[in-house]
Amino acid sequence: MTDKIKIKILNFPDSLEEVSKGTTLLNILPTSLRKKYYVCLVNGRARELSFKISFDANLEYLELNHSEAGKAYEASLRFLIAMALYEINPKLNIRFSYNVSRSIFCEFISKDFKCDSSFVNQLSEKMNEIIEKDLPIERVTVSNNEASELYKKFNMSDKLDILTYRPEKDVHLYKCGNYYNYMHSYMVPSTGYLTRYVLKPYAPGIIIQYPRYELNGDIPTFIEAPIYGRTIKAARSWAEMIGTHTIYHINEKIEEKTINDFVQICETKHNNMIAELGELIKKDIENIRLIAIAGPSSSGKTTFSNRLRIELMSRGIKPVMISIDDYYIDRDKILPNEFGELDLEDINTIDVDLFNQHLYALINGEEVELPHFDFTIAKRVKGKKIKVDPSSPIIIEGIHALNELMSSSIPKHQKFKIFISPQIQVNIDNHSPMSTTDLRLIRRIVRDSEFRNAPAVKTISMWPSVRRGEFKWIYPHQEQSDYVFNSELSYELCILKKYALPLLKEIKPDDQYYPVANRLIKYLKYFKPLDESLIPCNSLLREFIGGSCFNV
Repeated sequence: MTDKIKIKILNFPDSLEEVSKGTTLLNILPTSLRKKYYVCLVNGRARELSFKISFDANLEYLELNHSEAGKAYEASLRFLIAMALYEINPKLNIRFSYNVSRSIFCEFISKDFKCDSSFVNQLSEKMNEIIEKDLPIERVTVSNNEASELYKKFNMSDKLDILTYRPEKDVHLYKCGNYYNYMHSYMVPSTGYLTRYVLKPYAPGIIIQYPRYELNGDIPTFIEAPIYGRTIKAARSWAEMIGTHTIYHINEKIEEKTINDFVQICETKHNNMIAELGELIKKDIENIRLIAIAGPSSSGKTTFSNRLRIELMSRGIKPVMISIDDYYIDRDKILPNEFGELDLEDINTIDVDLFNQHLYALINGEEVELPHFDFTIAKRVKGKKIKVDPSSPIIIEGIHALNELMSSSIPKHQKFKIFISPQIQVNIDNHSPMSTTDLRLIRRIVRDSEFRNAPAVKTISMWPSVRRGEFKWIYPHQEQSDYVFNSELSYELCILKKYALPLLKEIKPDDQYYPVANRLIKYLKYFKPLDESLIPCNSLLREFIGGSCFNV
């Protein structure tokens, strides 16, 4: 019986060699290339470089322009920061969250501690010291009881909380020197990999910037986003106020007898925001002729648009809704993009000129025959004729609705722009924030299965293209909005879990999309399930699970 296996490194053409069973992926690489790569695809499945391989395989080593490498780097950087802060002051408590300009925010939750520029410099010096030592970051397996003792030792009571909802008897942790932590992610092999980061004092904490895979591993220039920033702050304040800032606290709500109150409180938050919007629009209705609603995929735009329409009607305003989707160019006239795909999120797939002509004519009181895009034949056909009353605003909804090109024929003072997105401020524990992007992906997986008969693997495979479109066409316009609607519902993952988990578990370990599915499963498994009969029929969540009174 041979102790050799055959491996082919796809990064290097015609590379085929034999190595000993149990060799780590890191040690297969030449020494000069080891800091170039961060994670490896083994027969299409992402693995840490510390993984010991014992079977024949094709290997593809990943740089920071790949999502799996980028996520491992970001999680490892959080580990490094937490470790450095522990070495500076073991009593410090921090919480990480995602923030403006594709960054992480480090908040100090220890009482009576104030962060200043000199402390940020001290932290950076400590991090660089640890990086210089190039300490191994080793994965270890311990029992739940051993994990509990380590969490107590390192002052991580929040990790003790979530441990109570972990179904497994063992826990994977990461050890670096004498420090232990867990970030719910793959990690890089050692601290020497984490040379690229930016720390920025940002009251009342620290902004951390890191290489972004969607920017080919570059660290983006920090750009202030005051509107988005205020939305994040409001979401964090809401989570603190009602006690939903961690999964543990959400599960506590689910276990209480007042669960119906919790659901209704979350729904009332949406009701209040929609009522606030109605009041703002009512006050300036003499000027407002166009209400534009945009947001990234699975934000709940359709249900929100209908609820806003009803709200305005209750105030004596009779809005007219026009679908941007009806202005798509015939599919056979659309050229593929640089990836050889039909990018239906590109603004050039829409007849922008015709859309502007119709908006202008309608606002001037003319009758217009709207087009209708027939998705069964992928062509535009004739639609209904409409005429808009001078007191009726037009509502448009879509990913390009805030783009000035879509409504260049309308003066800016006649527009009211709304950006909608779920701004989740929930952590698995203080060191592991949940991503808004992952929440939207879970929503979309459920919706695509329920209404489009699409398996989770298809939705996940399309997600990188969706994200490219969002960064190109949606996010550059969010700071132009007059109002940001946070479509997050603090209880929703307790509902979505029931739908998403079976779909994600269909994806096998040898599938290239398994790492994404596995990451989402790790999040969802902690949530307690919730009876969906408690969810109102007009809830935004109904857009994804069904049962909406708007038939979306």
